Amino acid sequence: MMAWWIALQFLSCLPVRLARMPSPAENGRSLLFYPMVGLLFGMLLWVLDWLLADSPKLLHAALLLLAWVMLTGGLHLDGLADTADAWVGGYGDRARTLAIMKDPRSGPMAVVTLVLLLLIKFAALLALIDAPGSAHWWLVPIFGRAALLGLFLSTPYVRPGGLGQALAEYLPRAKAAWILSFCIALALWEAPAAALAGVLTFWLLRRLMLRRLGGTTGDTAGALLECLEVVMLVSLALG
Repeated sequence: MMAWWIALQFLSCLPVRLARMPSPAENGRSLLFYPMVGLLFGMLLWVLDWLLADSPKLLHAALLLLAWVMLTGGLHLDGLADTADAWVGGYGDRARTLAIMKDPRSGPMAVVTLVLLLLIKFAALLALIDAPGSAHWWLVPIFGRAALLGLFLSTPYVRPGGLGQALAEYLPRAKAAWILSFCIALALWEAPAAALAGVLTFWLLRRLMLRRLGGTTGDTAGALLECLEVVMLVSLALG
């Protein structure tokens, strides 16, 4: 169970304390539990959605979005902000892009990207309240975190050292492939259009990472998750 607690501590702001320092192998196995963390998020957000059923719809959507961000501690939004700054400021250069990602400061492109993404996510949640597609939006946190599993399974990690390299090196690849396949099949069964939109987003963003960086970093992984989630929500809202 250590791998589960590692995944929950890393991906959420829930008060999780590890009994000891995990080994590299345990860190690698924790990736297998990322979709389960997404399932937990989906269940918690579904309960909140049910509790807010009689509230004004604008407030309903705003509180759902607030809870979504708070559950993650803004972890992936931070990665999105760093990636947006680096992608624009890097001017296509790999070394410059990686250097900008390490800079803790946020530039105007990071701010604009975050505002636009959260605005679209809010609008999609608002549209999904009482809409026919709303029954399936709980899949989005699961599929988003399954995408991280798929990214580390299929894409080189380009920063030597650190947690990301351990995740990639010690990931049980056969089990990861089965879990990823199950998550894709579940999403295709429940919400095929949104699942296909998510798969296409994953493919496009992974291709961009490979062309610019030759692989992924923690920041680009967070950016991929946020973009994939918002694309799936918009697809459900439009469907």
